[in-house]
Amino acid sequence: MKTFSGKVLFLDRSDINTDEIIPAKYLTEITKEALKPNLLEDLVLTGFSKEDTRDKAVIVTRENFGCGSSREHAPWALEVNGINVVLAESFARIFRQNMYNCGMFAIELPKETIDALFANYAGKDVTMEIDVDGNTVIINADGKTETIDFKVGAFDKTLVKEGGWVGYAEMNY
Repeated sequence: MKTFSGKVLFLDRSDINTDEIIPAKYLTEITKEALKPNLLEDLVLTGFSKEDTRDKAVIVTRENFGCGSSREHAPWALEVNGINVVLAESFARIFRQNMYNCGMFAIELPKETIDALFANYAGKDVTMEIDVDGNTVIINADGKTETIDFKVGAFDKTLVKEGGWVGYAEMNY
C-alpha cells in the first residue's frame, strides 16, 4: 500500500485543472517518471513556485480540483512526486475516480472544514496522515494534533488498499 502521510502543500485556489497539474505537451510521455519534473508547471497562483512541491505528500485545495481534460496523467504526475492524497471541497468527477483507480485518495471535505484548514495551517510546517481504516485525517502542527473524519465509499477504499485497479485485479482474479 502507498504512503498516505507527509508534509502538506496548500494551494488556495478553486478550479485547478489537469493542464495546470501536468501540461498537455507532456502527455506523449510513456513513463510516469518522465512526468515528475513538470508537476504544476503551469499553475498560476500568487506566491506559488514549483519548488513548493518538493517533499510534499498531501495537497489541500479548494473546489473542483482536477477539472478540464480527463487524463490519467494528472494523478500519475502527483503520484510520481510522492503526492498520494488531495483534500478538497470537490473534485472533477473523472479526476476523482482516476485518483482512486491509481490507489490514491481524493478526499472531499465540507467548505467550512477546508476554510478552517487554510485559516489554521496554511503557511505553517504541517504534516497529515490518513488513517485508511478509521476514515480520519490526522493533522500535526505546532506540536498539536487534530483529527478530521471523512467519508469514502467501500469500493474506493478497497482500490486505495490494493494500490489501484491493477492491484485489485491481481488480488481478485
